[in-house]
Amino acid sequence: MEKISWKIDGMDCTNCALSVNKFLQDKGMKEIRVNFIGGDVQFNKPETITKEELQKGIKQLGYTIVQEGEQPLPTTAPTTTFRFRLNSHGQRFLFCLPFTLVLMTHMLPIHIHWLMNPWIQLAICLPVYIVGMGYFGRSAINSIMRGIPNMNVLIAVGATAAFVYSLIGTLGNLGEDYLFYETAATIITLVFLGEFVEHRSIAMTQRSLNELARHQRVPATMIGFDDKYQENFFTVENTDLRVGDLILIRSGEQVPMDCRILSGEAQVSEALLTGESTPIQKGKKDNLIGGSLIIDGVIRAQVTAVGTDTVLSNILNLVKQAQAEKPPVQQLADKISAIFVPTVIGIALITFLVNYLWVDVGLTSSIMRSIAVLVISCPCAMGLATPAAIAVGLGRAAKNGILFRNARSLELFKDIRTVIFDKTGTLTEGRFRITRFDSGSMPEAEFKQLVVSIEKYSTHPIAAAIVSEWNTPSLQFFTQTEEQKGKGMQVQASDGTIYRLYSERWANSITKVPPGHQVYVLRNDELVGWLDLDDELRPEASEVIQYLHARGIRTILLSGDSPARCEALAKRIGITEVIAGQSPEQKLAHVSALTAQAPTAMVGDGINDAPALAKATIGISMSESTQLALQTAQVVLMKQGIKHLPLALGLGKHTFKTIQGNLFWAFCYNIVAIPIAAVGLLAPGIAALTMGLSDVVLAINSIRLNYKRVL
Repeated sequence: MEKISWKIDGMDCTNCALSVNKFLQDKGMKEIRVNFIGGDVQFNKPETITKEELQKGIKQLGYTIVQEGEQPLPTTAPTTTFRFRLNSHGQRFLFCLPFTLVLMTHMLPIHIHWLMNPWIQLAICLPVYIVGMGYFGRSAINSIMRGIPNMNVLIAVGATAAFVYSLIGTLGNLGEDYLFYETAATIITLVFLGEFVEHRSIAMTQRSLNELARHQRVPATMIGFDDKYQENFFTVENTDLRVGDLILIRSGEQVPMDCRILSGEAQVSEALLTGESTPIQKGKKDNLIGGSLIIDGVIRAQVTAVGTDTVLSNILNLVKQAQAEKPPVQQLADKISAIFVPTVIGIALITFLVNYLWVDVGLTSSIMRSIAVLVISCPCAMGLATPAAIAVGLGRAAKNGILFRNARSLELFKDIRTVIFDKTGTLTEGRFRITRFDSGSMPEAEFKQLVVSIEKYSTHPIAAAIVSEWNTPSLQFFTQTEEQKGKGMQVQASDGTIYRLYSERWANSITKVPPGHQVYVLRNDELVGWLDLDDELRPEASEVIQYLHARGIRTILLSGDSPARCEALAKRIGITEVIAGQSPEQKLAHVSALTAQAPTAMVGDGINDAPALAKATIGISMSESTQLALQTAQVVLMKQGIKHLPLALGLGKHTFKTIQGNLFWAFCYNIVAIPIAAVGLLAPGIAALTMGLSDVVLAINSIRLNYKRVL
């Protein structure tokens, strides 16, 4: 299977996305994600079919495939300069507007005699109708052929009904009562206007994501050397960089790709990725994330990742995948959208028959009312309600350093009643320093060498701190090494000696050890020595706990550390429930039990936390976490610890509220608007404009989420 990611232009609504999805399903594609708002389509392609065949099929549906780094591929080869220029709704609207305005002048009190001629009206309306059917008609036919009729079917049928009715009146010389060319032109022109405004509004929902995307292509200063080993600088596109290339980054410049500093120091802003505006001091051997900004300083660095492997690219892909996910609340709207167009056509027919046969308003009025029903109905509103809100919510989250792996997590946040915190690296900084140690009878240098030799095989923050602080030049070799979750490290030397570095609880289960220390060193089950380390409390921890308590959310500290240390930390920050000295299996059992009682969020960062993160209603991990924890969690907090946890909770809750508001409007609009049109209270032209603006209302309501106070 090959993973394919395309951007497709021309998808206007949920029905468009369903059409593309159904086509790809019929072709045997797997794990399909289609997001009509961003135009992003992702799927796994088997080897039995070619990309060219899929591209041809999608173009036949009436959509445009945009390849990375290329211009859009036209759905059909333009035969004239005229068609090429009318490639957007704005351009189509401007072309149709003059013809429509001329047609509508006969409705003024002062009649223009020559405009009363039906053949002149036909000549004026014909260009508008041709342009309209070139877009709406073609799209309608393609959607019907694929078995998923879209909104354009309603527009095409409505405009065609008015045009054909007028054409019959013209050919039969039946008089002015049969001339509704201005209705056909008005429907097409105003729908183009509505589509143009709607697309602009929807594009605004992608603003935060687009801001991130714009930072993917920037100039870079590459370092080269001549035959005399003298440095030469030359400017290239960052997309031309490769892993291992040397680059120069100066004050005010953006970091072009992920890299590691070789020399120099700089103040770096990672606000683009973390939402934190305070610059960070970076120096030799520190990593820089592509998209960061050098505030002050000059550095030389080596590129460590390019293209889709960079942090920024992974963030964008993660957000796009989450946008394409459909939360449970959208399922009902999708089911209704799938049958909406046939249902509305049926209602329009019933409207015509009831008005003509029973209400007896005449043939003309009956047709106009059924046309009004067709053009005022808006399946897009129901399909847009959830994606628009999710796009804004995920975009604002990403801009503030919060990554949601799926849209479902946004919805689940509204129900969270309990938040469980790990201690090390979550409520604390995870940056340990050794405060004291006792090597017993073993020489101090030998003790340090032994401990570092063992801990270098561990990914735990305590192990990393010990290795960093006691960086001894020569290390011992072991024939077997094992990191035991919740316990510590166990290794075996070539002579069969077994060493263990265990926490107090597990060391005590083997031999009697002095209480109150963090790491115990055992040799063949006998105590050799111990170490104590201190870890600083995260400055935002107390504020986050207070925020949760103020909103009635229960907080629990669940840790493998000693009860005394956990109780002391919990007292400092205000957590009243402490479960200490727990193994990964016990953590999992506690989280399972708590989740069964009420929706629960688990915040952790280590290997020990991975099972619990997966079991919680929502697993939340830090970006500094182990890869296992990152892959298990549904939400990742970038760089700023738990500082943005309240924002994540608030965005989840308010995004769901926005979705509810959008769905309420979408359903109410159609439930109210269709009967009003059916009884003749709306002219087809006004109905067309109202239909277009209904989607704009949803987009604007979703955009409010960008500025809304959610804390």
